Amino acid sequence: MRKGRLPDAFRERTKRFAAAVIRLFVALPKDQPETQVCGKQMLRAGTSVAAHVREASRARSDAEFISKLGGALQEADEAQLWFELLREECGITEESTIPLESEANELIAIMTTIIIRTRD
Repeated sequence: MRKGRLPDAFRERTKRFAAAVIRLFVALPKDQPETQVCGKQMLRAGTSVAAHVREASRARSDAEFISKLGGALQEADEAQLWFELLREECGITEESTIPLESEANELIAIMTTIIIRTRD
């Protein structure tokens, strides 16, 4: 991978992450207002990861690439918060949230590495 480029496999991985977030949101209980509030925030942040990665793929400069990928990184971190709150405060099962938390952690690590390598 050269500077300012993202492999198609990574773009696809973030798309799969967004799809899994959507599936979790759809499965959330509709009768708990706190769950719906956290769920909507999770949905927004989790799907934004893939959108920012797509934007980064079309960046016109390394600075724009880093900025867009940085946005994806922030959204992945925010999604982490909502997964945790859904599990810890809303009673959503670990089996529903832990795989997404793990994937968000891996995406964060990958994006951090890409950003550092692009800056060098």
